[in-house]
Amino acid sequence: QLPAVAEFSTSETMGHSADRLAAAFSVSRLEQDEYALRSHTLAKKAQDEGLLQDVVPFKVPDKDTVTKDNGIRPSSLEQMGKLKPAFVKPYGTVTAANSSFLTDGASAMLIMSEEKALAMGYKPKAYLRDFVYVSQDPKDQLLLSPTYATPKVLEKAGLSLSDIDVFEFHEAFAGQILANLKAMDSDWFAKNYMGRRSKVGAPPLDKFNTWGGSLSLGHPFGATGCRLVITAAHRLKKEGGQYGLVAACAAGGQGHAMIVELYPQ
Repeated sequence: QLPAVAEFSTSETMGHSADRLAAAFSVSRLEQDEYALRSHTLAKKAQDEGLLQDVVPFKVPDKDTVTKDNGIRPSSLEQMGKLKPAFVKPYGTVTAANSSFLTDGASAMLIMSEEKALAMGYKPKAYLRDFVYVSQDPKDQLLLSPTYATPKVLEKAGLSLSDIDVFEFHEAFAGQILANLKAMDSDWFAKNYMGRRSKVGAPPLDKFNTWGGSLSLGHPFGATGCRLVITAAHRLKKEGGQYGLVAACAAGGQGHAMIVELYPQ
């Protein structure tokens, strides 16, 4: 069965929620297209440099063997600007070009204690240091979980935003990512909606999804979470960082964030 993209608690497609969220945070169509283009451009660069190596080749019946992500398509702002709104018509800002696309996939990770891993002769990639789950109003804040989860997981781990070397956030929609970045950088939002005295701050873009994200790599249900964690671990090793922060929104207004720590090399 083709997975539904409708939110089960409101019967509304996530695209409608993303459009409303973008409008609430004054995220323009141009900003969304620019961010989506960034995702595709960075993914293409990472792929060309051989950094996206965790794809297992798969033979599709009656077709070729898939050996790499095939949804990476850097375009131009001019071409992207020609697309019509995909959900809220005719005035919406969310289009096929600035949304993650549905693609097929599966994933697997091996998780165990350090003691057990070493006893079995494995060298760990990274530690899972801490994680939190959150949930908000699924109608107006369906995709804002990273904003709520990030300060909680940082506090739980005893870290600050400046301690994080690598950020990997799920890119459901460009508007969703940009709305979260604006919410994270807003003292007003922190005080009025999160009950916090001050904002957590927005992650710096030079540390944020620098090998592309779901907008360019796709969003295979059941695989994105593993991809985010493994990409964070690989980036930490490649870039010599220590801590990565992974976050994602999910159906039902739920979401999570976790801290990944590079295993000593």
